[in-house]
Amino acid sequence: MRDVLTDLHRWWSAGDPVGMGTVVGTWRSAPRPAGAAMLVGPDGSAVGSVSGGCVEGAVYELAQEVVGSGTPVLQRFGVSDDDAFAVGLTCGGIIDVYVERVDRTTFPQLGDVAAAIRDRVPVAVATCVEAPAEDPAGRRGRRLVVWTDRVDGTLGSERLDAAVADDVRGLLTTGRSAQLHYGYDGQRRGEELTFFVASYAPPPRMIVFGAIDFAAAVARIGGFLGYRVTVCDARPVFATKSRFPDADEVVVDWPHRYLTAQADAGQVDERTVVCVLTHDPKFDGPVLETALRLPLAYVGAMGSRRTHDDRLKRLREAGLTDAELARLASPIGLDLGARTPEETAVSIAAEIIAARWGGSGNRLTELDGRIHHEPVE
Repeated sequence: MRDVLTDLHRWWSAGDPVGMGTVVGTWRSAPRPAGAAMLVGPDGSAVGSVSGGCVEGAVYELAQEVVGSGTPVLQRFGVSDDDAFAVGLTCGGIIDVYVERVDRTTFPQLGDVAAAIRDRVPVAVATCVEAPAEDPAGRRGRRLVVWTDRVDGTLGSERLDAAVADDVRGLLTTGRSAQLHYGYDGQRRGEELTFFVASYAPPPRMIVFGAIDFAAAVARIGGFLGYRVTVCDARPVFATKSRFPDADEVVVDWPHRYLTAQADAGQVDERTVVCVLTHDPKFDGPVLETALRLPLAYVGAMGSRRTHDDRLKRLREAGLTDAELARLASPIGLDLGARTPEETAVSIAAEIIAARWGGSGNRLTELDGRIHHEPVE
């Protein structure tokens, strides 16, 4: 929806109904990703694309029908098989397109969603795109809008609302859109209800300072967790893309100078995690001094306990307060008994996840109470 939001919001604000088709599922070489949208405006104009031209004509006609009937439709388009698919995609891929009528009644929260996207406030929209015809609550078409600290709307059940909001916040943290499946009352093993979650948030950043073998493993697991990963080191012979193929970018710069420039440019935020693996006081001291004064999600530094004590002494001498120093995760990671770079990366990732959701790091079998945590404020 992001790519057509300007036109959608304009028509919505004017009180005009709009037909919207959204890609909610893709398989094989689908031409457009999940979340791609196409609008059919009140004047008959078409905006956006769901397939790069393969099925737009069919979606256009379906959108006009849905605007008239008010009944949403989930339609599959794919390879030419008359028994299973309505229209053939020349690319050989398969897409599910959810077509709905959007107006002030069907989507009253659109104005708030548009404002959040404009202001770069993370928000997600969970829409029930498939439900059995016998669903007593008539959930198809219902939606729940989820922010990090609140929700708007209901799916017809408090338990379902809670389960969906919990899982959506997990997707929103990494800016991912996806399908989720539940039972009527929020059972995660259920399959009766299918929701498409459209997340509107850029992926959070992981910045790894120090171009060492541990950094390669941390970059790999950071990407797996949904972070946009940057590896930064002042030494060009080590900071190369060939050594860090899993990083989204490799930067040659002094760590503190790079982090300061990124902060000044508004490229880091409260979701950003920083891992300092340099093992060199002339690098890690200045960058930690910068990082601990920024509102970041996590700041960790590698080193022995002796190194940590020396590091704290230098940072105190640099003027950092006890509250700022308390944010430093050092030695970095949870106590998993890790030895290899890969095992160490898992321990670091585990600590980052625990910090994000307020987990204890203890074995679940030894704990009572709720398994899933609310995000830490």
